[in-house]
Amino acid sequence: MSSKIDLDRVEMPKQSPEKRKRNFQEVALGYSPEQAAKEANRCIQCKKPKCVEGCPVGVEIPTFILALREGDMPGAVQALKRKNSLPGICGRVCPQEVQCESRCVLAKKGAPVAIGRLERYVADWDLSTKKCPVCELLPPSGKKVAVVGSGPAGLTCAADLARMGHSVTVFEALHDGGGVLVYGIPEFRLPKNIVRSEIEYVKSLGVKLELDSVVGRQVQIKGLFEEGYDALFLGIGAGAPRFLGVPGENLSGVYSANEYLTRVNLMKAYKFPEYDTPIKKGKKVAVVGGGNVAMDSARSAMRLGADEVHVVYRRGREEMPARLEEVENAMEEGVIFDFLTNPTRFLGDERGMVKSMEVVEMELGEPDASGRRSPRTKKGSEHIVDVDTAVIAVGTVPNPLIASSTPELKT
Repeated sequence: MSSKIDLDRVEMPKQSPEKRKRNFQEVALGYSPEQAAKEANRCIQCKKPKCVEGCPVGVEIPTFILALREGDMPGAVQALKRKNSLPGICGRVCPQEVQCESRCVLAKKGAPVAIGRLERYVADWDLSTKKCPVCELLPPSGKKVAVVGSGPAGLTCAADLARMGHSVTVFEALHDGGGVLVYGIPEFRLPKNIVRSEIEYVKSLGVKLELDSVVGRQVQIKGLFEEGYDALFLGIGAGAPRFLGVPGENLSGVYSANEYLTRVNLMKAYKFPEYDTPIKKGKKVAVVGGGNVAMDSARSAMRLGADEVHVVYRRGREEMPARLEEVENAMEEGVIFDFLTNPTRFLGDERGMVKSMEVVEMELGEPDASGRRSPRTKKGSEHIVDVDTAVIAVGTVPNPLIASSTPELKT
């Protein structure tokens, strides 16, 4: 390790904006071995690593980085997987900038160590070489656990329980495992082969995956206990969309982000008619919202061939909950941001197709419970903008199916 620490991180190569905005291939291209080694060399191996405190699952960050730096890739993989069974996924979509990397001491004077990028590098090495054995399992406990939902929470829970020696079955409502990882996050941010490879790893721990199994309809919570399960984990996420509650949301061409992204990601609508699911390829698209889902929707619309994509957000850029990296990527790709703007209604043509929307300008007042300044309408600022597609990305709520079919369940 050099005695002088480079305060600038090694940037990961990525596709150029002009090229990537018209394809669904992964934007970030990954580190080379030399780049990964150089970035790993920036870690100063703190005796009391704050980065570990910032990791929700307590990954042994200095340990895996040191192993990488010393060329011990199997050791790096083992250090990662002791606490995290999904490093290839987390290395790509975990918000490291507000978790582990925000605690890195190098951030006081320069850029923090690119922990997420290094995690991805190690995970990709493991997936490509398949040289590392499955993590050690404890002896069978004789206990059976049902996990409902195969999203990140369900998969993590299932893997951890399996390593403890329990018999685990995951029930997934869709025809493919991964939950939001496959239906919600686009290929250009999280390739599906990465998700499927890490699901295979979880299955290699002894976890069973039952697809097309809708708990609350085909099988009830009570029925699972009657089948002999000792415990049950509900990892169903928040898969039901919120809407704005304004006139015209039922017009053709107005989508919830859930439907829009599911068609694109899970059903491969961008490859229609090779795949059966179509989607409207709008030329002037408005995406309402300011989170990661809004960024994913806007960037997907650009890749579907839109001439103009607007992100319409009622607050300012500083208040956006989306990851800074995703906002910057969207801007590089030509997405237009209409800050301090809010839709009040959608207008349609004689065929019931959306043709425009009315918006109002907003201004920011005092902070609300989230700590962000509350938006309020500027009187007399209403105006009409032309759109032929709109995507509503203003949050989600849990699907009520299990709660409604299990009245004794406290939510």
